[in-house]
Order: sequence, then C-alpha cells, then structure tokens
Amino acid sequence: MNELFSDPAFIAVAVIAVLITGISKGGFGGMALLAVPLMSLVISPIQAAGIMLPIMIPMDVMSVWVYRKRWDRRNLAVLIPSAAIGITIGGLTARWVNDDIVRLLVGVIAVVFIMHRWITMRRKRTATEDSSRLPNRAFGIFWGACSGFTSFLAHAGSPPYQVYVLPQRLPKEIYAGTSVIFFATANAIKLIPYSLLGQFSPANLSVSVVLLPLVPVGVFIGVWLNRRLREDVFYAIVMTAIFLVGVRLIWDGVNNVFG
Repeated sequence: MNELFSDPAFIAVAVIAVLITGISKGGFGGMALLAVPLMSLVISPIQAAGIMLPIMIPMDVMSVWVYRKRWDRRNLAVLIPSAAIGITIGGLTARWVNDDIVRLLVGVIAVVFIMHRWITMRRKRTATEDSSRLPNRAFGIFWGACSGFTSFLAHAGSPPYQVYVLPQRLPKEIYAGTSVIFFATANAIKLIPYSLLGQFSPANLSVSVVLLPLVPVGVFIGVWLNRRLREDVFYAIVMTAIFLVGVRLIWDGVNNVFG
C-alpha cells in the first residue's frame, strides 16, 4: 500500500485538492490553483505537482475537443514557445532547489494571484469598451516564460498568463479556447521534465489513479454550486482559502529557509 494513504492529513488535503480541480472545470475557472499549495502543506510541492499532472491531462483532452476551433493563433504563437522556455528553466533548476524554497515560491504565487485577481476586478469595474490593448510580442515572451515556470512549479501559470491576455479583451469564447489550448499544451510539455525528475514513479501514479475518479465528482459539485451559489460568494470563499494557504506556505518557507 502507498505510504501516503496511511497519512490522514494527506488523504484529506488530496481529496479536497482534486475536488477543487474538478469544481474549477465545472464552472469556476482558476480555482485549481489551490490544489498544489494545499497539498504542499503535507508533501513536497514538486511531488504534489507530479501527482496532479496525470489527473489534469484527461481534463485537458476533453477541454481541447470542446474549444478546438475557437482560439487566437497570434497569442498562442508567442505564448507556447515562451512557456516551453519557462518550463525548461523550471526543469533544469528543480534538482538544485529544495522543497522549502519551492514551498516559499508556491506561497508567493498564491498570494500574488489573489492580489492580481483583486486588481483585475477593480479594473473591470472601470473598464470602457475601447480600453483593450493590442498584444506586445516582447511582453508575450516574458509573461509566457513566467507562466511556463510557475506552471512547472505548481500548475500556477494562470496569473502571468492573465496579466498578458486579459487586457486584450478577447471575445469570451476565444479567450476560453486560447486558455484551454495554452494550458493543455503546457501540461503536455511538462510531461517530459516531470518524467525525467522521477515524478511519475509507481507510487505517485498510484495516487493519481486512486484520486482520478474524484474529478467528475468535483465537476458535478462545480455545476451544482454554479446553479445554486452566488458566484461572488463562492469566489470569496475560495480566494480567501488560497490566500491563507499561500500565507502559511510563505511563513513555513521563510522559517525553514532563513530560520
């Protein structure tokens, strides 16, 4: 039996993390960011990311099929190669960065994500119809690489990606499709360094297989909540959880690295 399953704390956070990933796919996009930081409270962040990746790939396949004809070619032409660079940097440096430093970085990513969402929401309130911004190739390369790197660390590529793409104010379905294609491609690229780092060990894969059936349960919960719970209330709850987990990871990381 996998030793992780003998740890009640791991079982609790892993179940919650996978359910949240499914809920994200069920109508509350972006909430999946909580998964790796939450699991990082009890196991290595890199191991947590390695367990989550095989769970995310099947969801990516379904999402790509849905949005296969609705995406922005110009953005992906810049962002995907840049993300590959960021993922490569993450893979090359992972062996020389200990778990406490990664935990600290994951915590920072979580807190920065919340701050970015807050700023974005404020901007939306004051945005005008002609306030869209044309994509800048240099910015796209930078933010794409940042997204690839943070995605490698904790499947947390959304904040850098949104910094670049959201100001363009793409049509809703084009934005969704571009996001789906980008992150599905990034996840596919991550299979290579994760494999080289030994994150697809039998132990990790067995955990992924056991947790995978929880994904459709999470999707169902997401759909149910989407219909019954006010979106702003749900987001407030989950965003608060992400922020608190991020602060805890930063606290632990700082104490262990510098204490």
